[in-house]
Amino acid sequence: MTAETAHLSSAFLRDIVARGQFHQCTDLGGLDRAAAAGVTGYIGFDMTAPSLHVGNLTQIMLLRRLQQAGGKPIVLLGGGTTRVGDPSGKEEMRQLLSEEQIAKNTASIRTTFEKFLSFGSGRSDAVLVDNAEWLLPLNYLDFLRTVGRHMSVNRMLTMDSVKLRLEREQPMSFIEFNYMILQAYDFVELHRRYGCKLQMGGSDQWGNIVNGVELGRRMDQVELYGLTQPLITTASGAKMGKTAQGAVWLNADMLGPYEYWQYWRNAEDADVGRFLRIFTDLPLDEVARLAALQGAEVNDAKKVLATEATALLHGREEALKAEAAARATFEHGARSEDLPTVAVSRAAFAQGLRVANALALTKLVASNGEGKRAIASKAVSVNDKPVAEETATLTDADVIDGAIKLSFGKKKHALLRLE
Repeated sequence: MTAETAHLSSAFLRDIVARGQFHQCTDLGGLDRAAAAGVTGYIGFDMTAPSLHVGNLTQIMLLRRLQQAGGKPIVLLGGGTTRVGDPSGKEEMRQLLSEEQIAKNTASIRTTFEKFLSFGSGRSDAVLVDNAEWLLPLNYLDFLRTVGRHMSVNRMLTMDSVKLRLEREQPMSFIEFNYMILQAYDFVELHRRYGCKLQMGGSDQWGNIVNGVELGRRMDQVELYGLTQPLITTASGAKMGKTAQGAVWLNADMLGPYEYWQYWRNAEDADVGRFLRIFTDLPLDEVARLAALQGAEVNDAKKVLATEATALLHGREEALKAEAAARATFEHGARSEDLPTVAVSRAAFAQGLRVANALALTKLVASNGEGKRAIASKAVSVNDKPVAEETATLTDADVIDGAIKLSFGKKKHALLRLE
């Protein structure tokens, strides 16, 4: 806690500072007073994929902290802005999605928020809104006259999302340049419709958020606030939500509870305390105790992190099942029906299935070639027995109770079930 944040009165700001979720604010004193009275705040999420990923979870947890402190969170779905594409942090233009794909993504994503927020009509109940509601009906000339005249191109050119592209001589389309205007206008509309006075986001959104604060002042003479949290990376500098196997999705049909549990269990030692503060609801004194563990005991803290984070997304029952499956596999060398399972027909199996191909089929590796390299490095086993040959093929002798256990290293396991 810095001298600037030492005298905060609102539970919301005190909590996010203590949990390492505070980076910058447009008016800390003003927001502190508003938050103490129960401020309404929002974060926007564009519909660029069928699921959000762990990188988005930092934003969802910020909304959760707001609600826990008595504020009212607004989840803004970008059904309109997704048609444009946010250039922030991008070296090239995002692929434009069809209206049909955006609609499918929206339907797929919206249920995720119900795991972390309480929705309803109460004072602090969350609200889910789609900016397509006001952006799609806009008349372009009217929008230029009423909104565009308040936006300074000189100022827009200083924003990181634009400046970095220009400095690298990477093209930025006119449609992308308009994104920050639409995001700023979202803030104005949310204030008019819901009394929303706070926009939150990652530190890379600072320029866009400030634009919204200033537009509200110019158009409606209202005092709005902006707040950002640090961009979260792992101790080794990797981006949150990305692994060698791909994105860590929040939708269970794209990444099951067991794999999600394993993601957190495999956190780097240096990240455990920070991740416990941000991604769980554990009391801070308990987080401090776990973060202080050393040596082999760090694994105990990692298991708590994995179980608590998984419980928030998938429920306590699924989290405990994932923990039990991991314990059975890692600590006792046993098979578990709660391992990720992929079905293969007996007819296809009878034609011959190489271990390298089976590893790719169960997504333990990304490709057949990677499977061969894993075998060559002596990192693969079938039913806990090492595989020596890159061309090894699974046989009926490997089938136990209708399934085969595949392992890549000590921490990645899956079942191949014959049907």
